[in-house]
Amino acid sequence: MGADRVGSGRGRVGRTGAYAVCGAVLLAGCASMPDSGDLRGVESTARQDTQVRVFAMPPHENASPSEIVQGFLEALTSDDTNYETARKYLTTAAGHTWRPELSTTVLEDAPETNAEPVGSREEGEEFVFSMSGSKVATVDAQQSYVPVTGAYSRPVHLTKNHEDGQWRIDALPQGVVMGKSDFQRNYMSVNKYFFASDAEAGQSPQPAAVADPVYVRRRVEPMTQMVRSVLKGPTKWLGPVVRSSFPTGTALQAEGDALAPDDQNKLTVPLNARAARVGQGRCEEMAAQVLFTLQNLTPAVDEVELRSGGKQLCSLTEGSHADAVAALTSAQEPDYLYFVDGDHRLVRLSAGSGDTKAEPAPGALGEGEKALRTVAVSRDEHTAAGVRLDGKALYVGALVSGGSLGDPVLRSEGKTEENRLTAPSWDVRGDLWVADRDPANPRLLLLEKGAGEPVEVETSGLDGRVRAVRVAADGVRIALVVEKDSRRSLLIGRIERGGKTDGRPTVTVRELRSATPELEEVTAMSWAGDSRLVVVGREEGGVQQMRYVQSDGSAPEEQAPTALPGVEEIAACQDDQTPLVANSEDGIVRLPAGAQWRKVTEGTAPVYPG
Repeated sequence: MGADRVGSGRGRVGRTGAYAVCGAVLLAGCASMPDSGDLRGVESTARQDTQVRVFAMPPHENASPSEIVQGFLEALTSDDTNYETARKYLTTAAGHTWRPELSTTVLEDAPETNAEPVGSREEGEEFVFSMSGSKVATVDAQQSYVPVTGAYSRPVHLTKNHEDGQWRIDALPQGVVMGKSDFQRNYMSVNKYFFASDAEAGQSPQPAAVADPVYVRRRVEPMTQMVRSVLKGPTKWLGPVVRSSFPTGTALQAEGDALAPDDQNKLTVPLNARAARVGQGRCEEMAAQVLFTLQNLTPAVDEVELRSGGKQLCSLTEGSHADAVAALTSAQEPDYLYFVDGDHRLVRLSAGSGDTKAEPAPGALGEGEKALRTVAVSRDEHTAAGVRLDGKALYVGALVSGGSLGDPVLRSEGKTEENRLTAPSWDVRGDLWVADRDPANPRLLLLEKGAGEPVEVETSGLDGRVRAVRVAADGVRIALVVEKDSRRSLLIGRIERGGKTDGRPTVTVRELRSATPELEEVTAMSWAGDSRLVVVGREEGGVQQMRYVQSDGSAPEEQAPTALPGVEEIAACQDDQTPLVANSEDGIVRLPAGAQWRKVTEGTAPVYPG
């Protein structure tokens, strides 16, 4: 289940109930496995209904080493809260030292097991199995997903108990391992929320909420898991650019208690003494973090109350109360869809209607003063930027009638259109981003408030040339299409802003990571939620396709958008109720919810604000 979902209404976090339990399935641990010789896989559990809890069987009397290993691996895919059944396959000492929460290794298929007898096979007192497979991803102790590739191989050592003669595992890798299908059944992606540490939401005083996607076990108290995850703070990758309003050391007052809302959809969260002395404003920010997080998980929470020491600290309800505390970008709806018409002017359509007749945008860019190739509109829809038709110059103008354009704010010296300026992108601070693709001087650039001398952004670790730029609505993440050796990949980076030198800011994009490791060529992309993007591209030897991807490189469960041939540009909005729009071989087309692509009009370069 992806972290960005179709919502129950416009303007709130997308959410789906994902944790109800309707039944149980037992994993019997009875499939065959060789004790020696050839490789053979432990079959992945068949994909079950997500509402069905799965429980494993404990080891039976006089189970063989192969049955112990098989039963243990199957128990890892069950819904035992603390892996109680899996621990029954371990010796007492191993059960005390094994920490399954440290990591989850995801393999393409269920682990292959190869028996490697020590001494005299099962007649002895030791036995070793190796677990192996092809890695797909890892989920670390912070529940952060990272795509990985390469071979996986780890030993599992068994010993025979002298007292009862039973085989048990006494040495094994930390964490858990399972095949991709079991991972998809057992885990779901959920956004937890923090605040941008150095930016407000545009001109408003509220802090900008930032989504931090993590994976939690789907049917093992996910609400409690997510609250604990918020209290522990952001993941390592996002941590340098966000803050939490919870005081360091804040935890649930009673770690063993499961959280659940009452019949009024109110969730009470009892906190330890670390939170007891926070002020009202900070407490409401804390409640907003929990509320936004849980509304991304389930529709069952409309209000969050924080308590400590038996006393109420504060309470926060969804809607205008929460909106006054923090700015959630997925709750912000655009007024217009913008694009370039056949006369190379900036035009617009109402974003919430089925209109097909565009009107010129107010201001010089809509009046046709300069022939445009690509455009971007600020998130408050007060200012627009446009790249000239030849790609050599970038202009910025106010969206007001009679406004003048002036000189370009940036020029490229690239020799061809393809080697000049990319489409620009606005962040939540009102700063403008663009890349110059000139092979002689490739740069990622930032113009504060869309004006002044461009700031060259340091792109730490970037290997390749930027072909496209999109800044997330939260202002702390950026998506780049990067070309290297004829391969175009989608990378997500963290935006870090330092102090100013000679009055100019220091801006760096760090820890770029792939969001589409399996795609060879990314044609177009756009942010489509708090932690989700829509991407057009193709796999090696494949045809063009459109799909959703998570910013951490995982694949959400949402169905991919309906196929559309010849897509050159794609536009999506943080608000997941606003239709996708694309520039295809049929012109500007729109994808309403539950419908097929429909032609809107002729034109190019469609964008929503941002």
